[in-house]
Amino acid sequence: MEFARPLLRTTLLCRYKRFLADMEFDGTEITAHCANPGSMMGMAEPGMTCWISGNDDPKRKLRWSWVLVETGTGTAVVDTGMANRLVAEALKAGFLNAGDFRAEVKISDHTRVDFVLGDGTLLEVKSVTLARDGWGEFPDSVTARGTKHLRELTAAAQAGRPAAMLYLLARDDVDRVRIAADIDPTYAAAFDAARAAGVQMLALGTQITPQGVRTTLPVLVVPSPQARI
Repeated sequence: MEFARPLLRTTLLCRYKRFLADMEFDGTEITAHCANPGSMMGMAEPGMTCWISGNDDPKRKLRWSWVLVETGTGTAVVDTGMANRLVAEALKAGFLNAGDFRAEVKISDHTRVDFVLGDGTLLEVKSVTLARDGWGEFPDSVTARGTKHLRELTAAAQAGRPAAMLYLLARDDVDRVRIAADIDPTYAAAFDAARAAGVQMLALGTQITPQGVRTTLPVLVVPSPQARI
């Protein structure tokens, strides 16, 4: 996926209220939208180099959007909404032999799934932005919504429907994924239950530049920080 507009280099001053970030750009202080509901642990330190995108839409409250950050060991995608678009590109290119897949499909009165593949597999996507000790980790904060998604996939698998969770590694300085059980033990338990029920646990790497982001090869995904290979 190539960015529609060239990204601009800035310096982070602070992130606050989760969805706002003040930055220094060309000698001026600006405020950018931060499309990331997580803690952004290790990704939002003052002084970090960031990449932002501009928008001239008069209906938008903020002109700038925070897209990438340089962490000191690599580059990470800040905008978690980009994950589904990247996975859709990978599916179109033949990943998982997805066939004629559909996006944002309602599977119950209160539930939508990110993708339904051509063979009926339910596929949910999560963006992995936390890195510790050489691993990409998910989640970076307690996520009741993420646990709900795992439990829905578990129920589907128990009912005989194929289901999968895909962790998109949205940073380029690690090449394996594990579950951060110390951050959210409830999510970790739901992960273990889902895998035991037959939910496939998948992960994809990414290549990230200021020009664009693309998925690369499948990477290892394991249950918890204690797991070793």
